[in-house]
Amino acid sequence: MSELHIYNTLTRQKEPFKPIHPPFVGLYCCGPTVYSDVHLGNTRTFISFDLVYRYLKFLGYNVRYVRNITDAGHLTNDAGEGKNRMEDQAKLEKLEPMEIVQKYTVGFHDVCRIFNLLPPTIEPTATGHIVEQIEMTQQLIDNGVAYESNGSVYFDVKAYNAKGNNYGVLSGRNIDELIAGYRDLDGQDEKRNSIDFALWKKASPEHIMQWNSPWGSGFPGWHLECSVMSTKYLGKQFDIHAGGMDLKFPHHECEIAQNVGACGHAPVRYWMHTNMLNFNGQKMSKSLGNSILPMQFITGEHPLLDKAYSAMSVRFLFMQSHYSSELDITIKGLQDAEKGLKKLMNAAKFLKVLQFDAVAVDDKHDKLIRDLCDECKIVMDDDFNAPKLVAVLHEMATQINIYNNSNKKVNNISQSTYDLLHTTYVAYLFDILGLNDEEQMGSNEALEKVMELIIDIRKQARDNKDWPTSDKIRDTLKAANITIKDGKDGTTYEIG
Repeated sequence: MSELHIYNTLTRQKEPFKPIHPPFVGLYCCGPTVYSDVHLGNTRTFISFDLVYRYLKFLGYNVRYVRNITDAGHLTNDAGEGKNRMEDQAKLEKLEPMEIVQKYTVGFHDVCRIFNLLPPTIEPTATGHIVEQIEMTQQLIDNGVAYESNGSVYFDVKAYNAKGNNYGVLSGRNIDELIAGYRDLDGQDEKRNSIDFALWKKASPEHIMQWNSPWGSGFPGWHLECSVMSTKYLGKQFDIHAGGMDLKFPHHECEIAQNVGACGHAPVRYWMHTNMLNFNGQKMSKSLGNSILPMQFITGEHPLLDKAYSAMSVRFLFMQSHYSSELDITIKGLQDAEKGLKKLMNAAKFLKVLQFDAVAVDDKHDKLIRDLCDECKIVMDDDFNAPKLVAVLHEMATQINIYNNSNKKVNNISQSTYDLLHTTYVAYLFDILGLNDEEQMGSNEALEKVMELIIDIRKQARDNKDWPTSDKIRDTLKAANITIKDGKDGTTYEIG
């Protein structure tokens, strides 16, 4: 059987996946900065690593998945300077910063639920780890790779490299070119070098989110939180660090430097990055007017959309492009995803009613089905290749449709192959790709509402001592395999 290989951004090649402490796997993903609605690019990243999480669990690994919430410290530019995003948005909306945090964290969780993301095992926040961030900052100062200046603390990149390290190892950047290319920024005069980045920033009196520290009142830099939380919950070395390509530099580069500077060695074995989203061939951005929020796909309320699209159609569209490739969203692509998803879901329904009735096993066809089932694992072991998995599932769906159109009889493969087809198709479609049958979910919701109405009508009949109507409702439902149960806490129903 094949073994899992992952493209490692750090080494720029695919490598066999060898966990540090099997069967345990540590997976860290940079989460949202909760100062606004989560955008579609973030959503693609979280869906991509939901797939990774699901597949690792499917392979039998015991995965600790940590995805943080940035609720403090994310400043307005890459160098870790400027204004705090939460505070800016709080002033704009005339709310407390933590009201902004709560509002958009709830919104983020709603998006996760609608797009069927499994919750992480730990979801830490930056504000919940201020003490640990102060401790790591002090450790970096003690180790000679950070310095205090006017109440702020900066990471000393040149001192770090002078110790034999390589700031730029992940992104391939050259620090001399970076220094030459840096603009004048807020706090520049406090730094030894323009490339140095903030670990702790001195707060002005009007700054709302600030904490006491050995260097005065202030707040943590953006890059520091992920180093602190990944180390705390996954150890000084762990298996996989995930995030969007836009975070590779400077955020992830700074994380590596912070961890090496504080702990003495690289923190992560495999770095994984998702690529960017385009719409109709152009990068999605507010300035171009083509930035569509995840929930706008669900409602259809955006001028560039022809109609509403279900969350599963969008998730399925994402699965048709490898996480490391750019994805160009088009109306035709959305329409095709909708049709393709329906085909796969219909095949799953057909599987439930197929009857095994092998008259004569066709060895060639039996092998075809088994090869398709084996191919599911082979393509997923190749760096979580969801597009190829979708193609294999389409081939399997075609075979299932053939059986469904042949009087729902499976008559040319062995029992074991039939069982393998059933378990493999269901596992990869639902458990690994994380897709839901939204039509079935919708019908369940409709049934729930209908039953609430029927139970209410029956209650009114019983209150009016209209026993014939009450009994008729009960008996008619029973004939439909629905049992009404009256109890002291009210009336419930059970199907089957």
